[in-house]
Amino acid sequence: MMNSILEISKGLDTVIPNARCELNYNCDYELLIAIVLSAQTTDKRVNQVTSVLFNKYSDLSALKDAEIGDLENILRPLGSYRKKAQYVSLIAKILVDSYDCKVPKERRILEKMPGVGRKTVSVFLSEFYDYPEFAVDTHVTRVSKRLGLEKENDDVIKIEEKLKRKFKREEWSKRHKQMVLFGRYYCKAINPMCSDCIFFNICKKNKV
Repeated sequence: MMNSILEISKGLDTVIPNARCELNYNCDYELLIAIVLSAQTTDKRVNQVTSVLFNKYSDLSALKDAEIGDLENILRPLGSYRKKAQYVSLIAKILVDSYDCKVPKERRILEKMPGVGRKTVSVFLSEFYDYPEFAVDTHVTRVSKRLGLEKENDDVIKIEEKLKRKFKREEWSKRHKQMVLFGRYYCKAINPMCSDCIFFNICKKNKV
């Protein structure tokens, strides 16, 4: 397995040497909200929506007082826009009323916020504070299983635990971003680019 990890690490560094988060943001709360909005949609669509949202409501106080109907209209291009409008409103209220407009760093506090789960917190802490986290989303799940790093029936918690054991702690955040982008643009759920894939010989998908 050690040889496979080294091969995968080198491959990811070759294909995606400068991995970065593709969500646009200017401050902590913009990133947190963008991650919440990214569920079941694309980062490109989220960026289109947040450019309107954060331009109209330029700070948390304004966002806190926004009409739900207006938030829904802005977020309409996203899936579950009514639920997400509620999340945005409630997160803004919590941050203004309880945390002096600053996003807390503590996972236990963040995970209590509406629409914020373990993956959201991991992405936020990794991206904004450069904490060593290995967030597991659909792309990471798909890529890690195809590369034989996980079993087919492993859930996201088990996948996270295994990936953290296999990769160096100081590389967690980078490997997470690389797997996300590799899954988004190469190892896609539908029509993956297998014929030109650097991992063709070790991919489980090609051995079925």
